[in-house]
Amino acid sequence: MNKRILVADDEPGIANPISYAFRREGYEVDTVYDGQAALDSALSFRPHVIVLDVMMPKLTGYEVCRKLENRSDMGIILLTVKNDIVDKIVGLEMGADDYMTKPFDMRELIARVKALLRRLEKKDPEMDTLKVGPLIVQLKLRTVTADNEPVELTPKEFDLLALLLAHPSRVYTRDELLDAVWGLEYAAGTRTVDIHMQRLRKKLGQSGQRYLQTVFGVGYKSIGDDQ
Repeated sequence: MNKRILVADDEPGIANPISYAFRREGYEVDTVYDGQAALDSALSFRPHVIVLDVMMPKLTGYEVCRKLENRSDMGIILLTVKNDIVDKIVGLEMGADDYMTKPFDMRELIARVKALLRRLEKKDPEMDTLKVGPLIVQLKLRTVTADNEPVELTPKEFDLLALLLAHPSRVYTRDELLDAVWGLEYAAGTRTVDIHMQRLRKKLGQSGQRYLQTVFGVGYKSIGDDQ
């Protein structure tokens, strides 16, 4: 089955070449030109990745991200003309998985989409389930439950949680997590990791506070029931 890409940008001169480039790569592509159409397509077309402009009519890219916050199998890469760290952080806090500033190289955008798709598909044949206390992660199904309640995570949040739980007690630096989970150099730097950890802990509630720990001055680790 071909992977589906949604391209949302209010400038046809940007959206159409992006769509063309992804069709040439063999993807099924839907192209829209405003935020409401992007949200509608996300819910009906069910893309694997959305390439989403920030500044659009009807709904901004940030608003679309917020309305899709509980997605678990849909990656989002934001596009913007802004180059301010605050804008990048806002995008991450709204649940975006990656961020590119216009103008950009089409080859890099394609590479980032492919990397995000690989992370969404990644399966560990040696281990299907991670369990720590009331926290259960089904790797192949990419589902999470905490205290018997389902928890909806973004792709990056899921990958971050799975990595930490798969290696209990190992301390990961922010740079190591950035490299392992994001794969490519990310303009927002290690602050990206902190933002995703904050969101992850909040969604997991008491389990997040109990099993995901900050190692001050270094990074993060997960702990087992016996610690």
